Amino acid sequence: MTPTFDGPAPLALTVLTTTDSRAKADALARGAVEARLAACAQVSGPVTSVYHWQRAIETAEEWQVVFKTTEAAYEALEAHLLAAHDYETPEVLATPVVRASAAYLAWLGREVAHP
Repeated sequence: MTPTFDGPAPLALTVLTTTDSRAKADALARGAVEARLAACAQVSGPVTSVYHWQRAIETAEEWQVVFKTTEAAYEALEAHLLAAHDYETPEVLATPVVRASAAYLAWLGREVAHP
C-alpha cells in the first residue's frame, strides 16, 4: 500500500554514504527503501577514497549510496544508516535539493513515510 501525501511539496534531500563492498552498499540501499526512509537509492562505484583516520592517511575502495528522501525523514534515515552501517564513523552527508520537478517531488512525498 502506498501512503498518500496531500501536503505541500516536501523539502527534498540527497543523502550520501559509502561502504567497503557492493553487497553492503546494496543492503544499505534496499533496507532504507524497504523501510520507506528513502524513495530511491542509487549505488555506484567503486570509488577511491583518501582520508585521515587515526593519525594516518588511508586509501580505500568504496561504493557510494545516494538516497533520495525528505527533510522530515532525515533523522530516521540517519538513525537507520548508523545502526545498519559497520563503519565506526560512517559518512552520512545530506544535501538539500534546490530545484526539482513538481512530479518528482510529489512522487517523493508519496513514497517516503512521514512521521
